Amino acid sequence: MIDETVEEIAEMQTHSSSVVAIKAARALLALGGREFPTVEEYERALERNSDALRRANPSHATLQTTQRELVSRVTESDAETVPAAQAVTEDVVAEVVDRVESAKRRAGERAAEFLEDGDTVFTYDYSSTVLEALTAAAEAGVSLSVRCAEARPRYLGRKMARTLSEFDGFDVTLVVDGAAGIFLDDCDRVMVGMDCIVEDTLYNRVGTYPVAATAADVGVPFVVVGAESKIVGGGFAFENEQRSVSEVIREPADGFAVENPAYDATPMGLVDTVVTDDAVHEY
Repeated sequence: MIDETVEEIAEMQTHSSSVVAIKAARALLALGGREFPTVEEYERALERNSDALRRANPSHATLQTTQRELVSRVTESDAETVPAAQAVTEDVVAEVVDRVESAKRRAGERAAEFLEDGDTVFTYDYSSTVLEALTAAAEAGVSLSVRCAEARPRYLGRKMARTLSEFDGFDVTLVVDGAAGIFLDDCDRVMVGMDCIVEDTLYNRVGTYPVAATAADVGVPFVVVGAESKIVGGGFAFENEQRSVSEVIREPADGFAVENPAYDATPMGLVDTVVTDDAVHEY
């Protein structure tokens, strides 16, 4: 299970950073079904597998922080037996998962307050926290028009459009990324998730920066939604990654190079509001 989760994270089959962190935390529970001769051997296995999970996506701040917390809390528990160490792992995983899920839910509920009946909202990529906000709005009876950008080359915006199309009172349109400038002028706000915010930079799915710049140019508020824990200070160095060339072009790239970065950096000067589980930050 751990190897499968590592591969899933690396291949970006699960993209939302909060979902990634939860899957990775739960993957470590697989060690609970194995036998180890000593507590030290169990802790080494825990550290080794946690390192593999973190290396699968170095850019996900929540993945990095939750995995480090899991390992440190288990190793610092001074468990005297392997079953005791495994029990501590189960408790810490449950606590971490609950905290991540609760933060996502609270941030979504707070962000839903920005959505009014009849609004037109532009989304990019597939953010589970933005989905929480839109779900809360739908449950409150708010009718929305939603323009979902496809988010090439992985097309995760399609998943958002399919999900939202099942909501009563939602008029959903999937649009190509290059058409953002056409549709944004008729939108009331943009709402996107975040991988993390480091000092004065928002890191998110590649393509977020052009959407933010276009929104600023046409005067549409740009709202970012995510857990407060994703706003990180010093000590965290964001690492971008190059995705497979096959996501962009199937045939051989003869005579030219192909670049496929996973994330881009949006200056916070283009962001109007950041909504988290703890607060609303205005910029």
